[in-house]
Amino acid sequence: MHFVDCTHAHHADAILDIFNDAILNSTALYDYQARAPASMLAWFNAKQAGSFPVVGMENGAGELMGFASYGTFRAWPAYKYSVEHSVYVHRDQRGKGLGIALMRRLIELAVQRQVHVMIGGIDISNAASVALHQKLGFVHAGTITQAGFKFGRWLDLGFYQLTLPTPLQPVDG
Repeated sequence: MHFVDCTHAHHADAILDIFNDAILNSTALYDYQARAPASMLAWFNAKQAGSFPVVGMENGAGELMGFASYGTFRAWPAYKYSVEHSVYVHRDQRGKGLGIALMRRLIELAVQRQVHVMIGGIDISNAASVALHQKLGFVHAGTITQAGFKFGRWLDLGFYQLTLPTPLQPVDG
């Protein structure tokens, strides 16, 4: 297993497969419909435009087993040191430590890029994701109850944050 910087050309189909499995079979994403292949170009373009990482974990055969990324938390300038992240592991690779490895790598990249706060929006019923984030030092920052509706029930969205020691010299503007 090894980390890779994911690209549209090499990883879009695998990432789309992981996304669509999460959409159709879990509350990890509050979408209803599987995403179309064309959506991945816009997704990768947004990551590139914001200089946001998309880090993946491949097996020895070059198959993507999971990925993590972050992007804009909110679009106003004063949020420039905060990001919202996500981590997804292929359904056949869960429970093997990939999520924590991907998150540790993503945190390293966030520190290098002078991020101050990483924020994860997690469905409160996703005990595995909550536990993963708590293990990494994320703290519960609040919950929006009944924020979403999927699979015939209301979903509560918890926010977990990790405050990093960067940037060393934050500036306005």
